Amino acid sequence: MENNQQTMAQPRVDKVAFSGKAGEFFGIWIVNLLLSIVTLGIYSAWAKVRTNQYFYGHTRIDNQPFRYLANPIQILKGRIIAVIIFALFFALSSLSPQAALLLALPFMLLSPWLIVQSMKFNLRMTSYRNVRFAFHGEYLGALKYFVLLPVLAVFTLYLAMPWALKKMDQYLVSNISFGGKTLQINTDTSSYYIAALVAFASIMGLAIVIGIAVAIIGFIGAVMVGDGIDSTAGRGAIAALISVVMFALYFVGFALSGAIYQCMIRNHLFERTELPGVAKFKSEMQVIPYAWLILSNLLAIIVTVGLAYPWTKIRKAAYLAGVTTVAVYPAIDSLVDEVQQDSNAFGEEAAGLFDVDVSLA
Repeated sequence: MENNQQTMAQPRVDKVAFSGKAGEFFGIWIVNLLLSIVTLGIYSAWAKVRTNQYFYGHTRIDNQPFRYLANPIQILKGRIIAVIIFALFFALSSLSPQAALLLALPFMLLSPWLIVQSMKFNLRMTSYRNVRFAFHGEYLGALKYFVLLPVLAVFTLYLAMPWALKKMDQYLVSNISFGGKTLQINTDTSSYYIAALVAFASIMGLAIVIGIAVAIIGFIGAVMVGDGIDSTAGRGAIAALISVVMFALYFVGFALSGAIYQCMIRNHLFERTELPGVAKFKSEMQVIPYAWLILSNLLAIIVTVGLAYPWTKIRKAAYLAGVTTVAVYPAIDSLVDEVQQDSNAFGEEAAGLFDVDVSLA
């Protein structure tokens, strides 16, 4: 009997599966784009729902897909509210720049509310096994972690920013629940500092490489000019070459530093987060493959004038799924949906207008 109980308690461990196809999503994306243009942006609410439904529906854990439950009208209402607010703000700015500056503080104080409402809306509209997620964070907590801590970090010359980022992630994760069970997270401050230092070191290293490359190109150019090559044309060619090299190295540095931080923090967050008795998580992102993903996706979008965007989005989703493992325990089968239908509809729809999509590393 004890052996049977132990067997029953063993988790089912598997990679997250993503089955989306670039060709399929391109058809959805191009229709969404054209209809959004024709309707002057009104259809964008339906476009967002269709996009999320496609990606959620093609993402599976334990062979069970996610579902996106939002109604386009909810998102459209929020966006209409946002357009009105922004229009009033810009109109006031053109009439009185001083008044616009005075409004900056209320907007800053409004941002935590938008973050909370966006998290509540997006999670309540996400279901797995017919059980919806929920977010229980409140305004004061978001104000503390997303406004006050970053402002205080400025006075430490940003030395406290990794700690502030850790507190933000803790706030977001620890307020997420699924089937009445709340995620537990135990992050390590040192991991954030190490990730920030390594990312910063990569940027500094790249700056040294750029300096050496510029010096070498300049030296070669000087030698060429000294050999009788037209000095004006030579200087122009050298300047162009230096610009190209610096531009290319900038993108490499952007991809590398971003990949370093995101990989290290995501792996750490997943390792330290669990849904007690229900699920454990593991992320195995690697810096070089992810940096190449970022860089090649960016180049593809530039070269194709945006037409490769659907392919890059599918490619990134497939990569993230492939490096994510979830251990699902049998207790998940007994969870029931405890999310109430009644909620602050105005607040959540208003947040949807601003498209305040908050994500972890």
